[in-house]
Amino acid sequence: MNEPARRLSVIVLLLFLALMAAASWIQVVDANSLNQDPRNVRTIYREFGNFRGPIVVDGRSVVWSDPVDDPFNYQRTYEDGPLYAAVTGFYSVVYGRSGLERTENELLNGSADSLFWTRLGNLFAGEQQQGASVETTLSGSLQQVAADALGDRAGAVVALDPSTGAVLAMVTSPTYDPALLAGHSTSVVNENYASLISRDDGPMVNRAIAGDTYPPGSTFKLVVAAAALESGYSPDTQVYAPQELELPGSSATLGNYGGVECSSDDHMTLEDALRVSCNTAFGDLGMSLGWGVVERKAQDFGWGESLEIPLPVTASRLPVAPDDAQTAMSSIGQFDVRATPLQMAMVASAIANDGTLMRPYLVESVRAPDLQIIDTTLPEVYRESMQAADAADLTDMMVTTVDSGSGRGAPISGVEVAGKTGTAETGTNSPPHAWFVSFAPADDPVIALAVIVEESGGQTGTTGGALAAPIAKTIMQEALRLDREGEL
Repeated sequence: MNEPARRLSVIVLLLFLALMAAASWIQVVDANSLNQDPRNVRTIYREFGNFRGPIVVDGRSVVWSDPVDDPFNYQRTYEDGPLYAAVTGFYSVVYGRSGLERTENELLNGSADSLFWTRLGNLFAGEQQQGASVETTLSGSLQQVAADALGDRAGAVVALDPSTGAVLAMVTSPTYDPALLAGHSTSVVNENYASLISRDDGPMVNRAIAGDTYPPGSTFKLVVAAAALESGYSPDTQVYAPQELELPGSSATLGNYGGVECSSDDHMTLEDALRVSCNTAFGDLGMSLGWGVVERKAQDFGWGESLEIPLPVTASRLPVAPDDAQTAMSSIGQFDVRATPLQMAMVASAIANDGTLMRPYLVESVRAPDLQIIDTTLPEVYRESMQAADAADLTDMMVTTVDSGSGRGAPISGVEVAGKTGTAETGTNSPPHAWFVSFAPADDPVIALAVIVEESGGQTGTTGGALAAPIAKTIMQEALRLDREGEL
Protein backbone atom coordinates (compact mmCIF):
# COMPACT_ATOMS: atom_id res chain seq x y z
CA MET A 1 0.00 0.00 0.00
CA ASN A 2 1.42 3.40 -0.97
CA GLU A 3 1.79 6.24 1.54
CA PRO A 4 -1.28 8.33 0.49
CA ALA A 5 -3.57 5.27 0.65
CA ARG A 6 -2.24 4.32 4.07
CA ARG A 7 -2.84 7.82 5.41
CA LEU A 8 -6.35 7.84 4.02
CA SER A 9 -7.08 4.47 5.64
CA VAL A 10 -5.90 5.78 9.01
CA ILE A 11 -8.10 8.86 8.69
CA VAL A 12 -11.15 6.77 7.76
CA LEU A 13 -10.47 4.42 10.71
CA LEU A 14 -10.23 7.39 13.08
CA LEU A 15 -13.49 8.79 11.73
CA PHE A 16 -15.22 5.44 12.31
CA LEU A 17 -13.82 5.27 15.84
CA ALA A 18 -14.99 8.84 16.51
CA LEU A 19 -18.45 7.98 15.18
CA MET A 20 -18.66 4.86 17.36
CA ALA A 21 -17.50 6.82 20.43
CA ALA A 22 -20.07 9.57 19.80
CA ALA A 23 -22.89 7.06 19.33
CA SER A 24 -21.87 5.18 22.48
CA TRP A 25 -21.67 8.43 24.45
CA ILE A 26 -25.17 9.45 23.34
CA GLN A 27 -26.67 6.03 24.07
CA VAL A 28 -24.97 5.51 27.43
CA VAL A 29 -23.96 8.83 29.01
CA ASP A 30 -26.46 11.28 27.50
CA ALA A 31 -29.39 8.87 27.28
CA ASN A 32 -30.99 9.90 30.56
CA SER A 33 -30.74 13.65 29.97
CA LEU A 34 -32.08 13.25 26.44
CA ASN A 35 -34.99 11.19 27.73
CA GLN A 36 -35.74 13.88 30.32
CA ASP A 37 -35.49 16.76 27.83
CA PRO A 38 -39.01 18.21 27.46
CA ARG A 39 -38.31 18.89 23.77
CA ASN A 40 -37.91 15.16 23.11
CA VAL A 41 -41.26 14.39 21.48
CA ARG A 42 -40.50 10.65 21.23
CA THR A 43 -40.09 10.45 25.00
CA ILE A 44 -43.40 12.25 25.51
CA TYR A 45 -45.25 9.90 23.16
CA ARG A 46 -43.59 6.85 24.71
CA GLU A 47 -44.49 7.89 28.26
CA PHE A 48 -48.06 8.92 27.47
CA GLY A 49 -48.47 5.79 25.39
CA ASN A 50 -48.07 3.51 28.43
CA PHE A 51 -50.77 2.82 30.98
CA ARG A 52 -50.15 5.08 33.98
CA GLY A 53 -51.20 3.77 37.38
CA PRO A 54 -54.01 5.32 39.42
CA ILE A 55 -53.87 7.45 42.57
CA VAL A 56 -56.19 6.01 45.17
CA VAL A 57 -58.18 7.42 48.11
CA ASP A 58 -60.15 5.08 50.40
CA GLY A 59 -59.70 2.23 47.92
CA ARG A 60 -61.18 4.30 45.06
CA SER A 61 -59.23 5.71 42.14
CA VAL A 62 -59.46 9.49 42.01
CA VAL A 63 -56.90 9.73 39.19
CA TRP A 64 -56.55 7.19 36.39
CA SER A 65 -55.75 6.81 32.67
CA ASP A 66 -58.48 6.24 30.08
CA PRO A 67 -57.68 4.77 26.62
CA VAL A 68 -58.21 7.34 23.84
CA ASP A 69 -57.89 7.25 20.06
CA ASP A 70 -55.04 9.72 19.55
CA PRO A 71 -51.21 9.54 19.38
CA PHE A 72 -50.95 9.67 23.19
CA ASN A 73 -53.10 6.52 23.70
CA TYR A 74 -54.25 7.48 27.22
CA GLN A 75 -55.96 10.49 28.77
CA ARG A 76 -55.25 11.25 32.42
CA THR A 77 -58.58 11.65 34.21
CA TYR A 78 -59.22 13.41 37.53
CA GLU A 79 -62.37 12.69 39.50
CA ASP A 80 -63.12 15.46 42.00
CA GLY A 81 -60.00 17.13 40.63
CA PRO A 82 -60.27 20.40 42.60
CA LEU A 83 -60.81 18.49 45.85
CA TYR A 84 -57.56 16.53 45.57
CA ALA A 85 -55.42 18.89 43.45
CA ALA A 86 -53.17 19.88 46.38
CA VAL A 87 -52.18 16.23 46.74
CA THR A 88 -52.36 14.70 43.26
CA GLY A 89 -51.02 17.65 41.29
CA PHE A 90 -51.31 17.49 37.49
CA TYR A 91 -49.85 15.42 34.63
CA SER A 92 -49.49 17.50 31.51
CA VAL A 93 -48.13 17.04 27.99
CA VAL A 94 -46.98 20.67 28.08
CA TYR A 95 -46.09 21.45 31.70
CA GLY A 96 -44.87 18.12 33.02
CA ARG A 97 -45.92 16.99 36.47
CA SER A 98 -46.62 18.27 39.97
CA GLY A 99 -47.78 16.82 43.29
CA LEU A 100 -47.81 13.03 43.61
CA GLU A 101 -47.87 12.86 39.83
CA ARG A 102 -44.30 14.16 40.01
CA THR A 103 -42.89 12.63 43.20
CA GLU A 104 -44.29 9.16 42.43
CA ASN A 105 -43.78 9.39 38.67
CA GLU A 106 -41.50 6.36 38.28
CA LEU A 107 -43.97 4.18 40.16
CA LEU A 108 -46.97 5.52 38.28
CA ASN A 109 -45.35 5.12 34.84
CA GLY A 110 -43.91 1.69 35.65
CA SER A 111 -40.20 2.53 35.33
CA ALA A 112 -39.30 2.18 39.04
CA ASP A 113 -36.72 -0.45 40.03
CA SER A 114 -39.31 -2.16 42.22
CA LEU A 115 -41.34 -2.91 39.08
CA PHE A 116 -38.46 -4.58 37.17
CA TRP A 117 -39.98 -8.06 37.23
CA THR A 118 -43.34 -6.67 36.16
CA ARG A 119 -41.70 -4.98 33.18
CA LEU A 120 -39.81 -8.17 32.34
CA GLY A 121 -43.03 -10.17 32.42
CA ASN A 122 -44.74 -7.62 30.17
CA LEU A 123 -41.82 -7.83 27.73
CA PHE A 124 -42.02 -11.63 27.38
CA ALA A 125 -45.80 -11.49 27.16
CA GLY A 126 -45.68 -8.78 24.50
CA GLU A 127 -47.75 -6.47 26.67
CA GLN A 128 -47.49 -2.76 27.37
CA GLN A 129 -45.57 -1.45 30.36
CA GLN A 130 -47.97 -0.68 33.22
CA GLY A 131 -47.64 1.58 36.22
CA ALA A 132 -48.32 0.90 39.88
CA SER A 133 -51.19 2.16 42.01
CA VAL A 134 -50.33 4.78 44.64
CA GLU A 135 -52.62 4.52 47.66
CA THR A 136 -52.81 7.67 49.76
CA THR A 137 -53.45 8.10 53.48
CA LEU A 138 -56.29 10.54 52.84
CA SER A 139 -59.80 10.04 54.11
CA GLY A 140 -62.09 11.06 51.27
CA SER A 141 -64.86 11.96 53.69
CA LEU A 142 -62.60 14.16 55.83
CA GLN A 143 -61.16 15.79 52.72
CA GLN A 144 -64.65 16.70 51.50
CA VAL A 145 -65.82 17.97 54.89
CA ALA A 146 -62.67 20.07 55.30
CA ALA A 147 -63.10 21.58 51.83
CA ASP A 148 -66.76 22.35 52.46
CA ALA A 149 -66.03 23.88 55.87
CA LEU A 150 -63.27 26.11 54.51
CA GLY A 151 -65.45 27.05 51.54
CA ASP A 152 -64.25 29.66 49.10
CA ARG A 153 -62.13 31.50 51.68
CA ALA A 154 -58.40 31.56 51.00
CA GLY A 155 -56.59 29.28 53.43
CA ALA A 156 -55.75 25.69 54.20
CA VAL A 157 -56.52 22.70 56.41
CA VAL A 158 -54.12 19.91 57.37
CA ALA A 159 -55.28 16.97 59.49
CA LEU A 160 -52.97 14.25 60.83
CA ASP A 161 -53.31 10.97 62.67
CA PRO A 162 -51.16 11.87 65.69
CA SER A 163 -50.25 8.25 66.44
CA THR A 164 -48.81 7.55 62.98
CA GLY A 165 -48.24 10.84 61.16
CA ALA A 166 -50.58 9.84 58.32
CA VAL A 167 -52.09 12.85 56.54
CA LEU A 168 -55.86 12.44 56.79
CA ALA A 169 -56.80 15.60 54.93
CA MET A 170 -54.95 18.32 53.04
CA VAL A 171 -57.07 21.09 51.61
CA THR A 172 -56.00 24.38 50.08
CA SER A 173 -58.26 27.14 48.85
CA PRO A 174 -58.67 28.44 46.22
CA THR A 175 -57.93 25.37 44.17
CA TYR A 176 -57.99 24.31 40.51
CA ASP A 177 -58.93 21.34 38.35
CA PRO A 178 -55.87 19.36 37.15
CA ALA A 179 -57.95 18.20 34.17
CA LEU A 180 -57.50 21.70 32.70
CA LEU A 181 -53.81 20.91 32.22
CA ALA A 182 -54.13 17.23 31.30
CA GLY A 183 -55.65 17.60 27.84
CA HIS A 184 -53.82 16.68 24.66
CA SER A 185 -54.47 19.96 22.84
CA THR A 186 -51.40 22.08 23.60
CA SER A 187 -53.16 25.30 22.63
CA VAL A 188 -56.03 24.63 25.06
CA VAL A 189 -53.65 23.56 27.84
CA ASN A 190 -51.52 26.67 27.31
CA GLU A 191 -54.60 28.86 27.48
CA ASN A 192 -55.82 27.18 30.68
CA TYR A 193 -52.40 27.44 32.33
CA ALA A 194 -52.06 31.11 31.45
CA SER A 195 -55.48 31.75 32.94
CA LEU A 196 -54.59 29.96 36.19
CA ILE A 197 -51.24 31.63 36.79
CA SER A 198 -52.60 35.07 35.97
CA ARG A 199 -55.10 34.92 38.83
CA ASP A 200 -54.21 37.05 41.85
CA ASP A 201 -55.56 34.47 44.31
CA GLY A 202 -52.97 31.81 43.38
CA PRO A 203 -55.13 28.69 42.86
CA MET A 204 -52.08 26.54 42.08
CA VAL A 205 -50.26 27.39 45.31
CA ASN A 206 -50.40 24.59 47.88
CA ARG A 207 -51.01 26.77 50.92
CA ALA A 208 -50.96 23.75 53.23
CA ILE A 209 -47.27 22.96 52.76
CA ALA A 210 -45.65 25.37 50.30
CA GLY A 211 -45.78 28.85 48.88
CA ASP A 212 -45.65 31.69 51.37
CA THR A 213 -45.39 30.68 55.01
CA TYR A 214 -47.52 32.49 57.56
CA PRO A 215 -46.98 34.21 60.90
CA PRO A 216 -48.54 31.66 63.29
CA GLY A 217 -49.74 34.29 65.74
CA SER A 218 -50.88 33.03 69.10
CA THR A 219 -50.76 29.37 68.06
CA PHE A 220 -46.98 29.75 68.57
CA LYS A 221 -47.71 30.26 72.28
CA LEU A 222 -47.99 26.47 72.46
CA VAL A 223 -44.28 26.26 71.66
CA VAL A 224 -43.42 28.91 74.28
CA ALA A 225 -45.62 27.15 76.84
CA ALA A 226 -43.87 23.86 76.07
CA ALA A 227 -40.49 25.55 76.57
CA ALA A 228 -41.70 26.99 79.90
CA LEU A 229 -42.93 23.61 81.16
CA GLU A 230 -39.62 22.02 80.24
CA SER A 231 -37.82 24.83 82.09
CA GLY A 232 -39.60 24.07 85.37
CA TYR A 233 -42.80 26.09 85.11
CA SER A 234 -46.12 24.45 85.93
CA PRO A 235 -49.62 25.36 84.75
CA ASP A 236 -50.11 27.11 88.13
CA THR A 237 -46.92 29.18 87.95
CA GLN A 238 -47.66 32.91 88.20
CA VAL A 239 -46.48 34.93 85.19
CA TYR A 240 -46.31 38.68 84.65
CA ALA A 241 -49.29 39.89 82.59
CA PRO A 242 -49.60 43.69 82.44
CA GLN A 243 -52.08 45.47 80.22
CA GLU A 244 -49.13 46.81 78.26
CA LEU A 245 -45.63 45.37 78.17
CA GLU A 246 -42.73 47.71 77.68
CA LEU A 247 -40.34 46.42 75.03
CA PRO A 248 -36.67 46.86 76.01
CA GLY A 249 -34.61 49.17 73.81
CA SER A 250 -37.75 50.50 72.17
CA SER A 251 -40.36 53.15 72.75
CA ALA A 252 -43.02 50.69 71.59
CA THR A 253 -45.16 48.57 73.87
CA LEU A 254 -46.88 45.21 73.39
CA GLY A 255 -50.59 45.11 74.13
CA ASN A 256 -53.30 42.48 74.14
CA TYR A 257 -55.83 41.88 71.39
CA GLY A 258 -58.38 44.68 71.50
CA GLY A 259 -56.42 46.39 74.28
CA VAL A 260 -58.04 44.19 76.94
CA GLU A 261 -56.66 43.61 80.41
CA CYS A 262 -55.59 40.02 81.13
CA SER A 263 -55.45 40.38 84.90
CA SER A 264 -56.49 43.01 87.43
CA ASP A 265 -53.21 42.66 89.37
CA ASP A 266 -50.84 42.15 86.42
CA HIS A 267 -50.25 38.49 87.28
CA MET A 268 -51.95 35.24 86.34
CA THR A 269 -51.19 31.54 86.06
CA LEU A 270 -49.52 30.14 82.96
CA GLU A 271 -52.68 28.11 82.31
CA ASP A 272 -54.89 31.22 82.39
CA ALA A 273 -52.43 33.11 80.19
CA LEU A 274 -52.81 30.41 77.52
CA ARG A 275 -56.56 30.14 78.09
CA VAL A 276 -57.20 33.81 77.31
CA SER A 277 -54.19 34.06 74.94
CA CYS A 278 -52.54 36.90 76.83
CA ASN A 279 -49.96 38.59 74.60
CA THR A 280 -48.17 40.50 77.34
CA ALA A 281 -47.76 37.39 79.47
CA PHE A 282 -46.19 35.39 76.65
CA GLY A 283 -44.09 38.31 75.45
CA ASP A 284 -42.59 38.65 78.92
CA LEU A 285 -42.32 34.87 79.30
CA GLY A 286 -40.34 34.59 76.07
CA MET A 287 -37.89 37.23 77.26
CA SER A 288 -37.58 35.55 80.67
CA LEU A 289 -36.84 32.16 79.11
CA GLY A 290 -34.49 33.64 76.53
CA TRP A 291 -34.71 33.19 72.78
CA GLY A 292 -32.30 30.25 72.78
CA VAL A 293 -34.70 28.20 74.92
CA VAL A 294 -37.73 29.04 72.75
CA GLU A 295 -35.78 28.43 69.55
CA ARG A 296 -34.61 24.97 70.66
CA LYS A 297 -38.15 23.99 71.58
CA ALA A 298 -39.46 25.18 68.20
CA GLN A 299 -36.78 23.07 66.52
CA ASP A 300 -37.98 20.11 68.59
CA PHE A 301 -41.32 20.55 66.82
CA GLY A 302 -39.65 20.63 63.38
CA TRP A 303 -38.97 24.31 62.71
CA GLY A 304 -36.22 24.87 60.17
CA GLU A 305 -36.49 21.38 58.65
CA SER A 306 -37.37 20.74 54.99
CA LEU A 307 -39.67 17.73 54.80
CA GLU A 308 -40.79 15.45 52.00
CA ILE A 309 -44.08 13.68 52.64
CA PRO A 310 -43.22 12.87 49.71
CA LEU A 311 -44.41 16.28 48.48
CA PRO A 312 -41.75 18.87 49.32
CA VAL A 313 -42.66 21.00 52.34
CA THR A 314 -41.35 24.53 52.79
CA ALA A 315 -39.32 24.83 55.99
CA SER A 316 -40.87 26.97 58.72
CA ARG A 317 -38.66 29.84 59.84
CA LEU A 318 -37.47 31.54 63.02
CA PRO A 319 -35.76 34.89 63.51
CA VAL A 320 -31.98 34.91 63.77
CA ALA A 321 -30.55 36.34 67.01
CA PRO A 322 -33.51 38.58 67.89
CA ASP A 323 -33.06 41.22 70.59
CA ASP A 324 -35.32 41.30 73.66
CA ALA A 325 -38.05 43.33 72.00
CA GLN A 326 -38.01 41.06 68.96
CA THR A 327 -38.02 38.01 71.24
CA ALA A 328 -41.19 39.29 72.91
CA MET A 329 -42.88 39.74 69.52
CA SER A 330 -41.62 36.37 68.30
CA SER A 331 -43.03 34.69 71.41
CA ILE A 332 -46.54 35.62 70.31
CA GLY A 333 -45.89 34.28 66.79
CA GLN A 334 -45.14 37.60 65.11
CA PHE A 335 -41.94 39.38 63.94
CA ASP A 336 -40.02 36.88 61.76
CA VAL A 337 -41.68 33.63 62.93
CA ARG A 338 -43.23 31.83 59.96
CA ALA A 339 -44.94 28.45 59.66
CA THR A 340 -46.85 26.27 57.23
CA PRO A 341 -50.25 24.90 58.27
CA LEU A 342 -48.61 21.45 58.26
CA GLN A 343 -46.07 22.70 60.80
CA MET A 344 -48.82 23.87 63.16
CA ALA A 345 -50.66 20.56 62.70
CA MET A 346 -47.39 18.85 63.67
CA VAL A 347 -47.26 20.90 66.90
CA ALA A 348 -50.79 19.80 67.79
CA SER A 349 -49.98 16.21 66.79
CA ALA A 350 -46.87 16.02 68.99
CA ILE A 351 -48.73 17.32 72.04
CA ALA A 352 -51.57 14.89 71.32
CA ASN A 353 -49.15 11.95 71.04
CA ASP A 354 -47.61 12.33 74.52
CA GLY A 355 -44.89 14.60 73.18
CA THR A 356 -43.75 12.31 70.33
CA LEU A 357 -43.91 13.83 66.86
CA MET A 358 -44.40 11.28 64.08
CA ARG A 359 -43.08 11.95 60.57
CA PRO A 360 -45.98 13.05 58.33
CA TYR A 361 -46.62 10.99 55.21
CA LEU A 362 -49.14 10.93 52.35
CA VAL A 363 -48.54 7.56 50.66
CA GLU A 364 -49.90 4.54 52.52
CA SER A 365 -48.80 1.84 50.06
CA VAL A 366 -47.94 1.05 46.46
CA ARG A 367 -49.41 -1.87 44.50
CA ALA A 368 -48.02 -3.45 41.35
CA PRO A 369 -50.41 -3.91 38.39
CA ASP A 370 -51.20 -7.42 39.70
CA LEU A 371 -52.31 -5.73 42.97
CA GLN A 372 -49.43 -7.14 45.01
CA ILE A 373 -48.16 -4.63 47.58
CA ILE A 374 -44.60 -3.65 46.71
CA ASP A 375 -44.12 -0.87 49.27
CA THR A 376 -45.74 0.26 52.50
CA THR A 377 -44.96 3.33 54.59
CA LEU A 378 -44.28 2.46 58.21
CA PRO A 379 -44.88 5.10 60.93
CA GLU A 380 -41.63 6.71 62.03
CA VAL A 381 -40.75 8.90 65.00
CA TYR A 382 -39.59 12.29 63.75
CA ARG A 383 -38.88 14.13 67.02
CA GLU A 384 -39.28 13.66 70.74
CA SER A 385 -40.75 17.14 71.08
CA MET A 386 -41.77 17.07 74.75
CA GLN A 387 -41.71 14.95 77.87
CA ALA A 388 -44.98 13.03 78.27
CA ALA A 389 -45.77 14.76 81.57
CA ASP A 390 -45.33 18.20 80.00
CA ALA A 391 -47.50 17.17 77.06
CA ALA A 392 -50.22 16.05 79.49
CA ASP A 393 -50.08 19.41 81.29
CA LEU A 394 -50.21 21.32 78.01
CA THR A 395 -53.13 19.18 76.83
CA ASP A 396 -55.09 20.09 79.98
CA MET A 397 -54.29 23.76 79.37
CA MET A 398 -55.56 23.47 75.79
CA VAL A 399 -58.77 21.78 76.97
CA THR A 400 -59.36 24.71 79.31
CA THR A 401 -58.78 27.07 76.37
CA VAL A 402 -61.64 25.41 74.48
CA ASP A 403 -63.93 25.02 77.48
CA SER A 404 -63.72 28.54 78.87
CA GLY A 405 -61.18 30.56 76.91
CA SER A 406 -60.45 31.88 73.45
CA GLY A 407 -61.32 28.56 71.78
CA ARG A 408 -64.98 28.45 72.75
CA GLY A 409 -65.98 28.09 69.10
CA ALA A 410 -64.76 24.48 69.04
CA PRO A 411 -66.32 22.44 71.91
CA ILE A 412 -68.00 19.16 70.97
CA SER A 413 -70.70 17.74 73.22
CA GLY A 414 -69.49 14.73 75.20
CA VAL A 415 -65.89 15.04 73.96
CA GLU A 416 -62.95 16.91 75.43
CA VAL A 417 -61.31 19.04 72.73
CA ALA A 418 -57.83 20.53 73.08
CA GLY A 419 -57.19 23.66 71.06
CA LYS A 420 -55.44 26.98 70.63
CA THR A 421 -56.50 30.06 68.70
CA GLY A 422 -54.34 32.43 66.71
CA THR A 423 -54.99 35.84 65.22
CA ALA A 424 -51.85 36.78 63.30
CA GLU A 425 -51.19 40.31 62.11
CA THR A 426 -50.07 40.42 58.48
CA GLY A 427 -48.02 43.63 58.62
CA THR A 428 -50.39 45.27 56.12
CA ASN A 429 -53.74 47.00 56.39
CA SER A 430 -55.46 43.69 55.68
CA PRO A 431 -57.35 41.79 58.39
CA PRO A 432 -55.25 39.28 60.39
CA HIS A 433 -54.94 35.59 59.53
CA ALA A 434 -57.30 33.43 61.60
CA TRP A 435 -55.76 30.23 63.02
CA PHE A 436 -56.94 27.30 65.08
CA VAL A 437 -54.95 24.17 66.01
CA SER A 438 -56.55 21.33 67.93
CA PHE A 439 -56.95 17.62 68.56
CA ALA A 440 -59.70 15.32 69.81
CA PRO A 441 -60.58 13.47 71.92
CA ALA A 442 -58.06 15.07 74.25
CA ASP A 443 -57.46 11.85 76.22
CA ASP A 444 -57.18 9.54 73.18
CA PRO A 445 -56.78 11.62 70.00
CA VAL A 446 -57.72 10.32 66.57
CA ILE A 447 -57.09 13.60 64.76
CA ALA A 448 -54.85 16.64 65.12
CA LEU A 449 -55.28 19.54 62.75
CA ALA A 450 -54.50 23.12 61.84
CA VAL A 451 -56.83 25.56 60.10
CA ILE A 452 -55.88 28.93 58.66
CA VAL A 453 -58.17 31.44 56.99
CA GLU A 454 -56.08 34.04 55.20
CA GLU A 455 -56.83 37.62 56.20
CA SER A 456 -59.87 36.34 58.09
CA GLY A 457 -61.69 35.82 54.81
CA GLY A 458 -61.85 39.60 54.41
CA GLN A 459 -63.77 40.05 57.67
CA THR A 460 -62.51 42.82 59.94
CA GLY A 461 -62.60 42.53 63.71
CA THR A 462 -62.75 38.73 63.78
CA THR A 463 -60.44 36.21 65.46
CA GLY A 464 -59.16 32.68 65.03
CA GLY A 465 -61.57 31.58 67.76
CA ALA A 466 -64.55 33.03 65.95
CA LEU A 467 -63.66 32.04 62.39
CA ALA A 468 -61.20 29.11 62.29
CA ALA A 469 -62.34 27.22 65.41
CA PRO A 470 -65.82 26.34 64.04
CA ILE A 471 -64.18 25.00 60.86
CA ALA A 472 -61.92 22.77 62.96
CA LYS A 473 -64.90 21.65 65.04
CA THR A 474 -66.76 20.47 61.94
CA ILE A 475 -63.76 18.47 60.76
CA MET A 476 -63.15 16.92 64.19
CA GLN A 477 -66.80 15.88 64.42
CA GLU A 478 -66.49 14.03 61.13
CA ALA A 479 -63.28 12.34 62.28
CA LEU A 480 -64.98 11.20 65.48
CA ARG A 481 -67.91 9.82 63.46
CA LEU A 482 -65.55 7.92 61.17
CA ASP A 483 -63.67 6.56 64.16
CA ARG A 484 -66.86 5.32 65.82
CA GLU A 485 -67.82 3.53 62.60
CA GLY A 486 -64.36 2.03 62.17
CA GLU A 487 -63.63 3.97 58.99
CA LEU A 488 -60.67 6.01 60.23
